[in-house]
Amino acid sequence: MAALPIDNNIRRLRFEHGEMTQQALAERVGVTRQTINAIELGKYSPSLEVAFRIATAFNAPLEQVFQYRDGGGAKT
Repeated sequence: MAALPIDNNIRRLRFEHGEMTQQALAERVGVTRQTINAIELGKYSPSLEVAFRIATAFNAPLEQVFQYRDGGGAKT
């Protein structure tokens, strides 16, 4: 199974925001803890709406939370 072309900084951002747990983030976003875990580990790409909700939870621009890697592996 190929890696998803989306990287994220969720783990780092959670710890920069008072060591927020996955459960606390999930409650703020309106998803399950398992969903946050899968997104954080790169096993699942969130919908656009969920991605914006996560960014909003951190009061951060979407690009600070998620990065898209092109086919060559470079982050854009």
